[in-house]
Amino acid sequence: MVKHSPVNIVPGLYPIDAGTAEISEDPFTPGCWLLTLNGAESSQLNPDQPTVLGFEYMRWIAAVIGHRFTTDTALKVLHLGAAGCTLARWVTALYPKAHQVAVEYDAGLAALARDRFGLPRAPALKIRVAEAGEVLAAGYPDTRDVIIRDVFADDDDGRPTTPAHLTGIQPAEHAARQLGAHGVYLVNYGGGPGMADALVEQAALAEVFAHVLAIADPAMFKGRRRGNVIFACSQAPLTSTALGGEPALTRALLSDPVPAQLRHVSPPSPGRTRL
Repeated sequence: MVKHSPVNIVPGLYPIDAGTAEISEDPFTPGCWLLTLNGAESSQLNPDQPTVLGFEYMRWIAAVIGHRFTTDTALKVLHLGAAGCTLARWVTALYPKAHQVAVEYDAGLAALARDRFGLPRAPALKIRVAEAGEVLAAGYPDTRDVIIRDVFADDDDGRPTTPAHLTGIQPAEHAARQLGAHGVYLVNYGGGPGMADALVEQAALAEVFAHVLAIADPAMFKGRRRGNVIFACSQAPLTSTALGGEPALTRALLSDPVPAQLRHVSPPSPGRTRL
């Protein structure tokens, strides 16, 4: 049985290395809490029901994992970006044999998560204070089943943006090396209308991985708003036929409270890149 640290959630402001973290009650979901970092919502914390995810992009990531790996799999998961470790708690709840490493650059935030959020204890979950790009580059071949990239820092305009050194072909190659022939790389892209950066990102991923899926709601795909796109990448097909295959994943995404579409990303060709 996986051992957890005690839940000790106390609302308030907490100093972290990069500024301030705030824990507050979720006004829309009784019993849940919001973790806000420097004014931007980062994680929803659900102490009693870790399998219930409040943010749609996390549910989309969970749907991919759940349609690729059976729950008795001893998953080896690397989280690039830890924050409140909401997805790590979800993995442990559904995959009790999993071993996870969550990389968080902010030591103060990592300590807050350990102390307050009832996280699984090592070896089920280890929190490593380090720079995500360095950890990704230094990983050994064929050592991970899942890598989740969910790293953001404020750009010059104060908007959360993935640091440039974690985007492009080289980081994708580092991820592919660790994942080998069957692992899954899950990328949370967040950006504004227009989708230009998302197109660059998907082209880089499609250069490295044989199978790439893009998941988002229709308005995001049309470039009408700021939001999230999940890119799911692997050298093997991304769904298991034993778990219903792609039709089951498609149905799960469409039945989400924020319905999402699934699109195949083709390898880039000169002068043609689109979602």
